[in-house]
Amino acid sequence: MRLPTVPRATRILDRIPAQQRLPLGVYAVTQFIFLVWWAAFYPGGMSYDTISYVWHVTTGHWQSNHSVAYDALVWLSIQLTGDLAILTLIQTIAMSAALAYVTVTLRQFGVRGRWSAPAAIACALLPSIGVFTVFVWKDVPYTIGAVLAFGAAGRLAARRLRGESSVRDKAFRNEIALLSLGFLCMALFRNNGLLVAVIAVPVLLLALPRMRRWLLAATVIPVAVSALLNTVIYPGLGVTTPTKDQVYAMNYADIAVVYGVAPHTFTKADTDLMAQVAPLSHWSGRAANCYNADWAMRKPMNRQKADQLNSELIDLWVRVLKRTPDQMISARLCRSHIAWSPFPGPRDLMGHTLISPPAVPKNLFGWADWNEEMKDSPYRPILKIRPLSEQLNDVADFTWKASKTPQLQWLLFRGAIWCYAAYAVILAFSRRNRTWAPVALLAIPLALQLTVVAANPAPLARYMFAPMFIGIMTLPLIGAKPRFGKKAAAPATPVSTSKTEDLPQRDAEPEPAR
Repeated sequence: MRLPTVPRATRILDRIPAQQRLPLGVYAVTQFIFLVWWAAFYPGGMSYDTISYVWHVTTGHWQSNHSVAYDALVWLSIQLTGDLAILTLIQTIAMSAALAYVTVTLRQFGVRGRWSAPAAIACALLPSIGVFTVFVWKDVPYTIGAVLAFGAAGRLAARRLRGESSVRDKAFRNEIALLSLGFLCMALFRNNGLLVAVIAVPVLLLALPRMRRWLLAATVIPVAVSALLNTVIYPGLGVTTPTKDQVYAMNYADIAVVYGVAPHTFTKADTDLMAQVAPLSHWSGRAANCYNADWAMRKPMNRQKADQLNSELIDLWVRVLKRTPDQMISARLCRSHIAWSPFPGPRDLMGHTLISPPAVPKNLFGWADWNEEMKDSPYRPILKIRPLSEQLNDVADFTWKASKTPQLQWLLFRGAIWCYAAYAVILAFSRRNRTWAPVALLAIPLALQLTVVAANPAPLARYMFAPMFIGIMTLPLIGAKPRFGKKAAAPATPVSTSKTEDLPQRDAEPEPAR
């Protein structure tokens, strides 16, 4: 009798260790989906910032007003291949790996793969954040770093749940290293990314008390590296630092917003200073729009004069803050509503959700109208979408445009709702298991949200895409069934005191309830 043959795919699957099937499966599926987006919008989605990066690295105008690290990746991609596609392809690989890493983290909390895998796949399938992953944007590696840090923080929290906070094995060192790498990515790829680590670490220290020295090291090292690069290395290499009017644009906008609603609180000396930079009608008019700081910096604002008088303007900002803190806080909350509000502001004030399409206009977002170097750039042919399949592009473009339906943007393009969903799920999980350890999972999304609240120029959707990835990945915790049972009882055989002193000591924390 002839035995039935075993399918080849089944034989290959049997060779993969059971513990590795989930991450490998998630990686393979999400990578395939990202490759579809990549092929549809080859070599990648582009924006005004993309043209800035290419201008920086192809004309010798390296500047640190954007991420110098990402500029370096753009330069490397162009030098090696003459195109940008290899950079966006690497982004898809890194994001797929980060999502697979988080699914294994969730497994340590009792989440089955049948729930975590669909969450990761949803992150790749959703047009809003799936297409974002193939954009030539510094925000993409920033987001990858956030997802990685979230996964590492989760593993440290799971370690405490298992009663292994004091164990310093290889796995622990890897988790600390990946947490630090995530913080470093955020610090390198966005100028205010340092704030995420600074805000996140107090939460981590409270939730994981026996790991404090390691957590501080994981935070201090990337902060120090980033500070060294920005203050010493980059200037030493000839990278131009941002002008003061670029750095403090949001402070000028704060002054304008308060002047627009409470002009009676300003002295004559205040208004005389402001008039040297722009007419008072501008300060109280378009510049007073609290939703978008760019309105304050446009003509007739004399940005060169603002740069010269920056110290005096910052002193004025401090006085305004002291006199009317309520109005100043209101201005910041208004401008950062993309961080905390599920719903957009008025469109006529550019308070609506600002979403960049994965397309490039012929004038390169205006660069070709005023910049001769980009108008006649030999790299201009690569600065357009060249899909590997026109039919695939048609379907992907239609899907992406359909996702912009205004009634769905609160769910698909605004990260605030996903922050609140993450907080609710994590806190409910903590309460259900009677332990504060999972609160460590809150550290990254909370820090991401508060960083945008602290300093944000306009309601750009991409600023809150990282919390969207994390929020979606926390949903499977709803059905988690942890197996952190009590440790086995000690053996009845007596053990000498001298030997027990050399044994590793476990946490004295009570085990969480089942």
